[in-house]
Amino acid sequence: MSTATVELSDEAIIQRVVQGETALFERIMRRHNQRLYRLTRAMLRDDHDAEDALQETYIRAFQHLAQFEGRSRFFTWLAHIAVNECRARIRRRRRLASRETRMSSQDADALPADRDAPPPGQRVAAAELGEMIARALDGLPRQLRAVFVLREVEGMGTGDTALCLGLTPANVKVRLHRARRQLQDSLSATLGEEARRLHAFDGERCDRIIREVMGRI
Repeated sequence: MSTATVELSDEAIIQRVVQGETALFERIMRRHNQRLYRLTRAMLRDDHDAEDALQETYIRAFQHLAQFEGRSRFFTWLAHIAVNECRARIRRRRRLASRETRMSSQDADALPADRDAPPPGQRVAAAELGEMIARALDGLPRQLRAVFVLREVEGMGTGDTALCLGLTPANVKVRLHRARRQLQDSLSATLGEEARRLHAFDGERCDRIIREVMGRI
């Protein structure tokens, strides 16, 4: 890939993709994979579902790429699509859980449970800090997790976060405050730095998503 292509803005790449340079869509995915994966993982609390949601987000974005008008940042537009995809999956989970309740109590809950809670007496050593943070984030209500990831981990502004999640800026501030309050007793001052290293999305995982998406477009 040429230096000129590397330096292209999202908007410039989008214009060229819409004009027929489909292969350039890979650059968009590599640029935003990590951030979007953190969002889908925060909402779904399951690695496999988060990857599937990310893939579908890119497919939907590609299909409607010509509709991006630049009123917001491109990542905000992508994140809004990802949020809608995650919400649709959560609704399907709930319908499935309702049906399975009649069949088996063991299979009643189709949503990922807090299955990563450590056994009694387990000490969380320094090497396990990342796992501790993941559990703490997963333990937040979904509405708070999404706000926290966008605002604190991704550094997105209040307005863009509100746009992504369909909230008012005031609601974003309230939910962020609640998320911080719930996390403060279980997380150290290194939360921000450690959270950025959670759920790494590079190497083979990144390449796999790109191969799947490029194969479908």
